[in-house]
Amino acid sequence: MRATTIHAPFDMRVADVPDPVVRNPGDAVVRVLRSCICGSDLWAYRGESARQPGQRIGHEFLGIVEEAGAEVTGVGRGDLVVAPFMWSDGVCDYCREGLTTSCEHGGFWGSVGSDGGQGEAVRVPFADATLVALPAEAASDDRLLAALLTLSDVMGTGHHAALGAGARAGATVAVVGDGAVGLCGVLAAKRLGADRIIALGRHEARTDIARRFGATDVVAERGDAAVDAVRELTRGQGAHAVVEAVGTEQSMRTAVGITRDGGAIGFVGVPHGSGTGLDLSVMFDRNIALRGGVAPVRTYIPELLPDVLDGTIDPSPVFDLTVGLEGVPDGYKAMDERTALKVMVAN
Repeated sequence: MRATTIHAPFDMRVADVPDPVVRNPGDAVVRVLRSCICGSDLWAYRGESARQPGQRIGHEFLGIVEEAGAEVTGVGRGDLVVAPFMWSDGVCDYCREGLTTSCEHGGFWGSVGSDGGQGEAVRVPFADATLVALPAEAASDDRLLAALLTLSDVMGTGHHAALGAGARAGATVAVVGDGAVGLCGVLAAKRLGADRIIALGRHEARTDIARRFGATDVVAERGDAAVDAVRELTRGQGAHAVVEAVGTEQSMRTAVGITRDGGAIGFVGVPHGSGTGLDLSVMFDRNIALRGGVAPVRTYIPELLPDVLDGTIDPSPVFDLTVGLEGVPDGYKAMDERTALKVMVAN
């Protein structure tokens, strides 16, 4: 089959790789209908996170079950399913507590020795615990497929950040970052009832989506100017809840600077850069809480899925470019050059 592989910085190739097969009785093989490129994939693309030459890549996908092992009972051949960005066994202590990303037997698509989502098919370990069945009729609805695909990562990650930040009715929420996760953080904050949502971003096409998702204000400034702008909008106090969806030292400093005393930051931006941007003495003095990390999206899918299916939330606008599998290298280039927000791959 064909699948995306990474060989060196800026060297993405779609190559022939072995077809996935059921190895263990709990496995399933999923034929991929839709996958996508994540902002975190760009760190490998740019050489800022190590990959082995020829390693598979991609961790967001949905598709059709083609084969299931003898012990798989929750899904079967022909079922439409979505996969979270990590597989998990569903029975370890962490999984039972909802922290599926810390599963004792879990793993990440595209890790060494595993299939990546940006390909024609994927072997899924622990299929019953990992995969979530979707309505069969969604397979013929392109918009709905796009919205459902966000449940594999960005919508659940935005939701994780909004929960960590304490987004709620009556709260003012600020979102640092206008990428797909930040925009889904806006949508999640709106879904959780936030009264006011301030989106920080400088790209008009993206902040237009933020407004569509529920942002009431947009701040285009960065650094200290952004902090001043948010405080001016909030009577000098800052936001009760802040979503940090970038992961740089500057973005975290901004997040701390715009958080109201007694507020919280939900951080989901993959950390990269020379430092954290955190000053614990400032956080201590102002009673600022910090929650977040790798989002256990498998835990959130059952909660978010009904709202996607009935149209209560529609995260599909985060995809602004669609390519075929052979066009994935061009998709990486478009995201790296910021001519695309998030690229969907249609098989």
